[in-house]
Formats: sequence, structure tokens, C-alpha cells
Amino acid sequence: MGWLYLILAGLFEVGWPLGMKLAQTSEKHRIPAIIFSIFCLATSGWLLWLAQKTIPMGTAYAVWTGIGAVGAFVVGVIYFGDPQSLLRWLGAALIVAGVALLKLGGS
Repeated sequence: MGWLYLILAGLFEVGWPLGMKLAQTSEKHRIPAIIFSIFCLATSGWLLWLAQKTIPMGTAYAVWTGIGAVGAFVVGVIYFGDPQSLLRWLGAALIVAGVALLKLGGS
């Protein structure tokens, strides 16, 4: 269950910067987007807390931030036209590789 909690925590970690970006792009939806961000941030933290009951803290934190960083990067590129280049994609791939190595390393 710990890894399921951690993956969900990482996905919610993508939600709060998405909400902050949406709050900047639409004055009409600013308050709902901020509320969404706070919900995602709180849920992400709670799920990380649950995950850390069975996953070492360092591993859990690295995976959590890795999912959040790569997820936010991909969402930004796809939906907001954020800059992309081979080096930026390589950086995201290296984050994924590091997360995979942490998992394979035993936890």
C-alpha cells in the first residue's frame, strides 16, 4: 500500500502547481484554482505521510518530488506551451531514472 500512497501523493503534487498556473491564467477561476491547489497540496502531504509508514523517508521524498517535478514539466509542456528541448527532456528522464534506481535499490 505504501507505494500506491506514494504514487498518488506524487500525482497530487502535480495538482497544486497546476492550480497555481490556472489561477494566473483566469481571473474568473482564480479562487477555485487556489482552493484546488490547497486541496492538492494537503492531500499530497497526507498521502506522503501514509507512504512513509512503510517506505524510507529519503526514498519516499525523492520519489514524491520526482513525480511532482516530471509531472509538472510534462503538464507545462503539453498544456501551457512551456519550453522544451532535448536537454530538458533528458533532465526529466534522468529524474525518472533516479527514482527507478531508488526503488530497485531496495525499499
